[in-house]
Amino acid sequence: MPSGFPRTVGALRASGHELRGVKDEIRSNLLAALSEGRDPWPGIVGFESTVIPQLERALIAGHDVVLLGERGQGKTRLLRSLVNLLDEWSPVIEGSEIGEHPYAPITPASKRRAAELGDDLPVAWRHRDERYTEKLATPDTAVADLIGDVDPVKVAEGRSLGDPETIHYGLVPRAHRGIVTINELPDLAERIQVALLNVMEERDIQVRGYTLRLPLDVLLVASANPEDYTNRGRIITPLKDRFGAEVRTHYPLELSDEIALVQQEAELVAEVPRHLIEVIARFTRSLRESSAIDQGSGVSARFAVAAAETVAAAALRRAAITGEERAFARPVDLEAVPAVLRGKLEFASGEEGREMEHLEHLLRRATADTARARLRGIDLNPLAEAVAEAPVRTGERVPAVEVVSALPAAPELTEVARRLDAAGTEDPGPMASAAELALELLYLTRRLAKEASDEGDAVSYG
Repeated sequence: MPSGFPRTVGALRASGHELRGVKDEIRSNLLAALSEGRDPWPGIVGFESTVIPQLERALIAGHDVVLLGERGQGKTRLLRSLVNLLDEWSPVIEGSEIGEHPYAPITPASKRRAAELGDDLPVAWRHRDERYTEKLATPDTAVADLIGDVDPVKVAEGRSLGDPETIHYGLVPRAHRGIVTINELPDLAERIQVALLNVMEERDIQVRGYTLRLPLDVLLVASANPEDYTNRGRIITPLKDRFGAEVRTHYPLELSDEIALVQQEAELVAEVPRHLIEVIARFTRSLRESSAIDQGSGVSARFAVAAAETVAAAALRRAAITGEERAFARPVDLEAVPAVLRGKLEFASGEEGREMEHLEHLLRRATADTARARLRGIDLNPLAEAVAEAPVRTGERVPAVEVVSALPAAPELTEVARRLDAAGTEDPGPMASAAELALELLYLTRRLAKEASDEGDAVSYG
């Protein structure tokens, strides 16, 4: 409990504290952040002009919200960020099961304590992180999980079965004066949705044949996948009607947002230069447009994050094999991505046996597109002629220093290094990575022959 905060309801009143409903609290804090120019949604990328304004309008209106979108679009992360709009600390009746405000007890036990103790009713303080509750909807979720059930221990203590104080409260009542998130709401059985509707709208709990009026103060938010929303499950009409807003999410619309998302989320064990992150971002975006991929399932943003982490892991493994001191990712490390991450994708029917072919083709296209975008305006013909006479060998077992030492004295490589952030460093890793991208562009566009070394994993450009 924070020091200096009121410890009794009498001291709380004397401090001037006012009771606000959770939706009023969120509205006030959101408007304050907007007026002060603070970002209420730290870490949310690509939704600034689309999803965020819609969500903010819904919250200001005091609506419960459903986020509708394919997997890996950041729905859960966005919902979890709602906790930042709550007051950092909030007073509760000390010992209350469901976090009741000292001014407004709602359970029989707390009402009795408030009447008996008056201004001496003890107050505790709850951090906003404790006021966020999340549940993944599954078909086996029971009414008791969300709403509550009779507690046999309390009955055994001598209370009658019809006594409201025998109830063990479920997830929703325990989120009183907070936020309840239900992920994949259509997966919740319809009879469970009915019970949820009763709590949210009728303000009562029905357990084992008796009813307890319980004026809960919660913000209900949920997520749903469009495919599941229409096919596997559904939200019952009365509950759907209670949601004031349905906000559609999406994958990053801009390449820069895709890159920023990968850079923010990926936990890299080796350094991955931005041009390789861009290749991964382009690759992911091309998968979302490919007819070979089941677009109903989507291509999660987690795919791009995992791809970047795989490239970093490949670079670290290569450094261990070649004895390099610094692990720095190169285009050769991209080859690990299709085989490792194929299982994260759902392919369209009829594509069996061609999965790797599609992935490798799209990855090479993304590599070429990145190289063209980064190296536009540089005449690489002299470099092509030079490597035709003196091939540059690269691969998993070729250290960066060998790649750099084999490069021809072509002046255009200086500009390539500058464009790809490899200039001005004595470390061969960045230069090898930059040169490989330029050579890969030549290879892909001019159909240069690929020659394997005796080791079976090396490539010669020339």
